[in-house]
Amino acid sequence: MKFEDSYFSRDARYSIGIESASGRHYLAIPVSNGITDYEEYYELTLEQYGEFLTDTKAATSFAESVRRHERDENLIQTPGANRGTPA
Repeated sequence: MKFEDSYFSRDARYSIGIESASGRHYLAIPVSNGITDYEEYYELTLEQYGEFLTDTKAATSFAESVRRHERDENLIQTPGANRGTPA
């Protein structure tokens, strides 16, 4: 999978973009499991993608909800047994 960021918020620590092979839209957050740092990618609808590019408050709210694991059903890749915590 190749994730290509369209927007990155340094302050709110998330990125928004498109996975080039599938065309799926995502919001990603950085996580760490003590061994490595990586990103978790959450699938967005086309409508959410468009909204979050123009409404950073809505995107930040969504990012906070994924940090609380409230949207795990939207994960593009299932985390391993040693799942990281939001960085």
